[in-house]
Amino acid sequence: SVPTCCSARYNLALLAFFGFFLLYALRVNLSVALVDMVERNTSLAKNATSNVCPEHSSTINVPHNTSGKKYSWDADTQGWILGSFFYGYIITQIPGGYLASRIGGKLLLGFGIFGTSVFTLLTPLAANLGVGYLIAVRALEGLGEGVTFPAMHSMWSSWAPPLERSKLLSISYAGAQLGTVVSLPLSGLICYYMNWIYVFYIFGALGVLWFFFWMWFVSDTPETHWSISHAERDYILSSLKDQLSTQKSVPWRRILESLPLWAIVVAHFSYNWTFYTLLTLLPTYMKEILRFDAQENGFLSALPYFGCWLCIILSGQIADHLREKQNLSTVFVRKSFTLIGMIGPAVFLVAAGFIGCNYELAVAFVTVSTTLGGFCTSGYGINHLDIAPSYAGILLGITNSFATIPGMVGPVIAKNLTHNNTGEWQTVFYIAASINLFGAIFFALFGSGEVQDWAVSGYHLHRN
Repeated sequence: SVPTCCSARYNLALLAFFGFFLLYALRVNLSVALVDMVERNTSLAKNATSNVCPEHSSTINVPHNTSGKKYSWDADTQGWILGSFFYGYIITQIPGGYLASRIGGKLLLGFGIFGTSVFTLLTPLAANLGVGYLIAVRALEGLGEGVTFPAMHSMWSSWAPPLERSKLLSISYAGAQLGTVVSLPLSGLICYYMNWIYVFYIFGALGVLWFFFWMWFVSDTPETHWSISHAERDYILSSLKDQLSTQKSVPWRRILESLPLWAIVVAHFSYNWTFYTLLTLLPTYMKEILRFDAQENGFLSALPYFGCWLCIILSGQIADHLREKQNLSTVFVRKSFTLIGMIGPAVFLVAAGFIGCNYELAVAFVTVSTTLGGFCTSGYGINHLDIAPSYAGILLGITNSFATIPGMVGPVIAKNLTHNNTGEWQTVFYIAASINLFGAIFFALFGSGEVQDWAVSGYHLHRN
């Protein structure tokens, strides 16, 4: 086999890793900064019920920097500001996948992150101009980020040898989890010691910097790469030769009639319901119910995503090992990883609702729940490339469109259900767990690991 160290495909995985790292940092930094952008009295909750845990944080409060400008936005307005991102995000999923198959993923992904970074740099200005401007800028960031995952899937369809798929994809997408891990506490610290505007300036500038590296070092296909070795190029092309279609037109009808695709849609939707509900509301849960203060909150909210990051990287290695060395079928690996990654989190989420004010257990259960979710990346998460490598970007655009809906409605529903009462949080956890369970079973019944016949009509013939 061809060496992995310093190879073009692993360089691509690494640069993609940093790209997704920044993408998620740019996405979640607002939920942290918003706490500091809003005047205290406008977001005070109704009288808390007696059902809340006692205060227990013993940290000494450092004088907090208050030079940042404050806005009087009520809870509804804040909800719109946080949700506006997804309205842009959902629009560009399918066009992103389609465009990537036409013009290649490199430019699309590069400019997607570049655009998001530029709008992030403009966020403080937009907030100053008024809430409408801020919502517009966030929606535009969503438009930019919407093309990124489909573009990356599309690039991997020409770069990832089938037996290295789980490894390469899990490395590149794990950046998203680590971005969440680092930017939650880091944004908190920046707000605390500097001023919330720097949250946007620092991450935005890093995104622009990344863009130049990406444009210089990456190419759409192994054939066009400027420094790839002949051995590596031949290895990648020969491993993919029976997998790609030469059709110029996209078989939309056959795609939409494909049951294995709908299995991914259902799994993706279900997983994201839990993921987004926790991502947007975990800080609230930690603060309102478990009564952690802001600094502890940033670190404890980040802990589950750190677990998830480790799990994604490890399970990617394990999945390819099982397929290559143990000769387990692709479909078996995808289904079992999806089952672990969805039923595991469901069990621990429900448990988290029942332990009352046992802080250590609450944090542990939520962490284990999110960590186990990492198995899904090597489960349904890269299954698009198994069933239709040529159209992987388009398929991801379709599944991610459905999977963005939970980001728009999940947190809203959860916010309406919870008014500082632990019992109400049990309901939120129950809903998420049952949706997860349904998704896991559906995928186990209807998922596939084979390239579908509609995806290969007309084989690629590579002439050397």
